[in-house]
Amino acid sequence: MRETMLTVSEPPAPTRQRFLTGLIGAPIAHSASPAMHERAGDALGVRCLYQLIEVAGANREELRALLDGVRRLGFAGVNVTFPYKEAVLDLLDELSPTAAALGAVNTIVVSDGRLFGHNTDTTGFARAARDLVASSGRGAVAVIGAGGVGKAIVFALADLGVSEIRIFDTDRAKADGLAARLRASHGIVVVDRVEDALRDAVGLVNGTPVGMLPSRGTPVPDALLHDGLWVADVVYSPLWTPLLLAAKARGARIMTGGELAIYQAVDAFELFTGLTPSIIEMRNAFDDVMAKATTASCAGAKTGSPSGYWR
Repeated sequence: MRETMLTVSEPPAPTRQRFLTGLIGAPIAHSASPAMHERAGDALGVRCLYQLIEVAGANREELRALLDGVRRLGFAGVNVTFPYKEAVLDLLDELSPTAAALGAVNTIVVSDGRLFGHNTDTTGFARAARDLVASSGRGAVAVIGAGGVGKAIVFALADLGVSEIRIFDTDRAKADGLAARLRASHGIVVVDRVEDALRDAVGLVNGTPVGMLPSRGTPVPDALLHDGLWVADVVYSPLWTPLLLAAKARGARIMTGGELAIYQAVDAFELFTGLTPSIIEMRNAFDDVMAKATTASCAGAKTGSPSGYWR
């Protein structure tokens, strides 16, 4: 790591490296990212300090100042989550082809004082959903939500060769804008109703925060779920959302939001450090966070204090 991160009391050791990383967004107090990145670093014999940088309502100039701090303070990189995945785009020095194409960044790497934007939501979801897509014959998939995560999911599904992707968002303009970004791809359809998105589909992905605590809503009526579907959710608080519980009860195959959380973190860690982390260690760290969150939620239910988080 950079020499400025080393202290007098701990002189440089030739086999030890340090990486300062973090997450920018709001709300993020209960994010599983610090545990996953720091556990992965420990397993590799390096120190990865992962800081939560919770800033709500930042305007363009405040974001610029924040990113200048990341650039100057020795960070190897930061993740970006809601609501800034799109807002940071033109504040960066360079974008990966994928991040530029979909118009959203969730990972920023600092190199030689320059900020490089990537999107590991896309690569992470592709890795997590590959088997589901392949085993369902790459049939039509309904995607609910065309925001930052929804964009990444649609691009990942296109890369996986899904025959048709049906996008539904309550803001039709957002869905149309996402479809336009993929105009070179075949089988991208914008629909006006959830029912139209799910007609004869083999897969369903919720790319919205609906179902995240303290909400107990679902983006899809239970009656539309069946055992011929695979169903994925990007929410991981709770891990078993109302949508996933209803889908499981109807015999659908399930992918929780934990899979995306873990695999996007794996790809981000490698971009930050140049090292390949242990998926097992990251999964164990994620599971530990979820176990503690479950305990906290039970205590919160007694006191009326809900907890929840968005990646």
